[in-house]
Amino acid sequence: MNPETALELYRTMVVMRKFEEKLFYLFSTRAMPGSMHQYNGQEAVAAGVCAHLSRDDYITSTHRGHGHCIAKGADINAVMAEMFAKSTGCCRGMGGSMHIADFNVGMLGANAIVAGGIPIAVGAGWSCSYLKNGNVSVAFFGDGAANEGAFHEALNLASVWQLPVVFVCENNLYGFSTHYRRVTNIENIADRAAAYGIPGIVADGMDVNDVYEKGGDCIQRARDGKGPAILECKTYRFRGHSRFEPAVYRGKDELEEWKKRDPIVVWRKALRDDMGVAEKKLTALEEDAQMVIDESVAFAESGPDPEPAAYKECIFK
Repeated sequence: MNPETALELYRTMVVMRKFEEKLFYLFSTRAMPGSMHQYNGQEAVAAGVCAHLSRDDYITSTHRGHGHCIAKGADINAVMAEMFAKSTGCCRGMGGSMHIADFNVGMLGANAIVAGGIPIAVGAGWSCSYLKNGNVSVAFFGDGAANEGAFHEALNLASVWQLPVVFVCENNLYGFSTHYRRVTNIENIADRAAAYGIPGIVADGMDVNDVYEKGGDCIQRARDGKGPAILECKTYRFRGHSRFEPAVYRGKDELEEWKKRDPIVVWRKALRDDMGVAEKKLTALEEDAQMVIDESVAFAESGPDPEPAAYKECIFK
């Protein structure tokens, strides 16, 4: 990996983390509308995969979609404004956290329905195949979605038609409060790829380098017309399932052990110790990321609320 890419991956992860930290503060201290599912701890997955995607490639997301939206290149100001339900938001204030989207950068939407984005990604992949434009589609989903019928139907169709779709399972161990091994009788969700005659790859979702390399292989394979693949990223969410959920179903020791593998802390150390990036440069990057987030809040707060009749208009033009 070249130094420019390594630093860009770090910047992307830091922006995602600072975005989520700011949201947690704002939801805790102000009357922001709706609910929120945070991405803290999983940043390496979105950053590593989306680093290989162009603006014209597609992604679909989950109820935990802020990170995907940012990694795909959505405007931070518009994303923050959407969280404030402002008309300057990327969905004109009518999508919110769980339905955030930005068609301008190929982000086809977060989805509150578990596994709801997977067949949409297959549809987008079919369009890429039909148009022969060399683009790909990526479906991000959690371990809980792997037990939904839509998962199996979508993978079967993508396999039969050899569509350029990469299925990225962010296995953070818990579907809400249920450990995935209580409802899934295999260690690796990627092993299910064998049933559809496609590759199944497991990556360390706390290591952005591993995700970057394996995600890149899957995406290039799809671009080359060799069909879909499952990329399972073993990761962990640092906060509860949603806004104020206390996550009492997992032990404090478990959480602390995973936090030792914080993808941002680990990658920062690698940049400094193994790649020779100066501490001063890393600090400046972090300060710049914080400024970007602070400016996005100011932009969002100054924006107008949607007009009552705005729902009648097409959000995406």
